[in-house]
Amino acid sequence: MKIVVLDSYTVNPGDLNWSELEKLGELVLYDRTSADQTISRSKEADAILTNKVVVDSTVIASLSKLRYIGVLATGTNVVDLNSARTRGIVVTNVPRYCVESVVQSVFAHLLNLVSNFSKHVAAVQCGEWLNSPDFSFSKGKPVELYGKRLGIVGFGATGRRVAQVAAAFGMKVVAYSPRLSLGSYYDEVQAVSLDDLFRISDVVSLHCPLTEQTRNLVNKQRLEAVKDGMLLINVSRGSILNEQDVADALNSGRLGGLGADVLSTEPPATDNPLLYAPNCYLTPHNAWATYEARTRLIQIATNNLKAFLENKPVNVVN
Repeated sequence: MKIVVLDSYTVNPGDLNWSELEKLGELVLYDRTSADQTISRSKEADAILTNKVVVDSTVIASLSKLRYIGVLATGTNVVDLNSARTRGIVVTNVPRYCVESVVQSVFAHLLNLVSNFSKHVAAVQCGEWLNSPDFSFSKGKPVELYGKRLGIVGFGATGRRVAQVAAAFGMKVVAYSPRLSLGSYYDEVQAVSLDDLFRISDVVSLHCPLTEQTRNLVNKQRLEAVKDGMLLINVSRGSILNEQDVADALNSGRLGGLGADVLSTEPPATDNPLLYAPNCYLTPHNAWATYEARTRLIQIATNNLKAFLENKPVNVVN
């Protein structure tokens, strides 16, 4: 079997190894693959693994030997699942490998927003503390999380873990998911409607997949109904936000702050309005990328392919 990894660098920039995957066949690694290289690099492959390289219907139709596509991530929007199904190509993903890492990032963003942590570090570094007449000073108005209401949109493995950590801070938690029964409680988390969640929450954290139903879910209309100064966390997918509407809400003060690890286009375009909005803190889509999470990712992806070769496929998404 010939195995081609189309974009290995983000998963393994050199601190891990592919030794277990190499045992399954002839392994070819590419750090990065552009759209016009995908077919030529994959044409002899029996199996391809991709993190962000798009494998669309044109690519799939051009690869006569292809039997397996392994997505090196949880989200599978980079693969045309219907085309793969029609061809009898198995597609797998890697679920839950980075839940703890992503949850950690959620609270890194949230704690930064409520404590003005990065502003305080920057103030000390530029000499403000050295020249302060007082032993203590604050940039903005730090607030505590205790007693604040957190709304979680999407209540899968990551959303549920966020709820547990929020409870440890003494936060009240509500959640929305199409699969939850409104008014019911799930480990002390109350299920509410999406509109109610945005209306009553002090903080909203997004943990839903990008679908046609969730695209632009956070928009002008929804933001007009939130509490003044509400905080927003997005570590799911950038296009869940209407980025111009969110930037406008930040500029007006309606939205108190945004902590986001994802944008609609990555790397971002220079005209992305969130790059210039106040109280907006962006990280470069690396919430998933701890050493521990990437180690699990490679191991699970390897096990997925091994199971396929043994005619016992797991984590199949098509």
